[in-house]
Amino acid sequence: MYFNAKPLLTGALAASLLIACNADSSHDVKPGGDTDSSAAAVETKKPNSDYKPAFEGQTRIKGVHTQTPLDVKMLSDGLVNPWGITALPDGRLLITEKNGTLRIATASGQLSAPITGLPKVNSEGQGGLLDVAIDPDFASNRTLYFTFSQDVPPGTLTAVGKGKLAADEKTIEGATVIYQALPAFPSKLHYGGRLVWDKAGNLFVSTGERSDTVSRPQAQHLNSALGKILRITKDGKPAAGNPTFNAGDACPEIWSYGHRNVQGLAIHPVTGDLWEDEFGPKGGDEVNRIEPGKNYGWPTITYGLEYSGKKVGAGITQQAGLEQPVYYWDPVVSPSGAIFYSGDLIPEWKNNLFIGALSGMHIVRLVIENNKVVGEERLLADQQQRFRDVVQGADGALYAITDGEKGRLFRIGKK
Repeated sequence: MYFNAKPLLTGALAASLLIACNADSSHDVKPGGDTDSSAAAVETKKPNSDYKPAFEGQTRIKGVHTQTPLDVKMLSDGLVNPWGITALPDGRLLITEKNGTLRIATASGQLSAPITGLPKVNSEGQGGLLDVAIDPDFASNRTLYFTFSQDVPPGTLTAVGKGKLAADEKTIEGATVIYQALPAFPSKLHYGGRLVWDKAGNLFVSTGERSDTVSRPQAQHLNSALGKILRITKDGKPAAGNPTFNAGDACPEIWSYGHRNVQGLAIHPVTGDLWEDEFGPKGGDEVNRIEPGKNYGWPTITYGLEYSGKKVGAGITQQAGLEQPVYYWDPVVSPSGAIFYSGDLIPEWKNNLFIGALSGMHIVRLVIENNKVVGEERLLADQQQRFRDVVQGADGALYAITDGEKGRLFRIGKK
């Protein structure tokens, strides 16, 4: 069938590579952080499975608590299904909305009118306009990159586009598709879609395996772009230095494989390593440090179960040649957008990983030392919001967006 990738991808992939609210609504709210400084883990619920971690500290690490007094403000509740957020050079924030528009938010939370001009998106299910990343030279070229779910018969796929923010900031000019993660598949789920730059000016792009049990094995197929982290140039071509594989028909843009649905990508500010977070099924959400060419196991190994409660595949959590997650959660927190903190506003957060948690309804803070998680905190849990993405602003504060038709923009800074 068409979703076996091999017969479709060789020709289709080659072709794809050629395409390559609005007043200030600031409100003071109660600062987040519901843990204490004891050694108890922040997770107290019973796990879904009886799987044991591969090493100490791989899950349910001790809780930590931010000592700096935090100032948390809801800046706006006028976003419509926001998904991605990035900081502009002038301190404003650029935010995607799933229906296919962008918004610009000021530091005080005032929102622009919807910015149009992007390609048509399929916003059903988990689809729509997803992430956005500005060009490293945005200040001079005003170019931005974005991911979205695109209708491509016989289904949909994760696409990467680029365009220029017009001088009047009302439209995106010259929007074009530069990459398509083939094969297309008839599913409304698991698009991945996160973007982050490497130090050489190439884009890392995440994809999902589209959730269906039929498409799921493609996370392991090297001739498919599903369930992968990809590395492409600004023109959508495979980046120089990508790993090579023994499979002669392997997609040359693959950086790593064996992923379920990667919705967080972040570069460590000191080591330069790529880290990701991805959704597990019932349990088994993961944080991974990504190395080129490595296989991260899905669906062969997992710490999660099927939603029915049955085991996934053979029900194993380890296998030779497959990478273990640095950290996992059971039950899930549904980890989404991620950022390593590199600012000076809150020094104790330096090099900590922050992740928006959807079903967890908090912002995850992970303290990482020597590539291991040594502490976990749950911030803004009192807000009872599905946190979709988080970014560090020019002022050193964190800015986070929440899911839904009345999406909120929060600022988390120092009192």
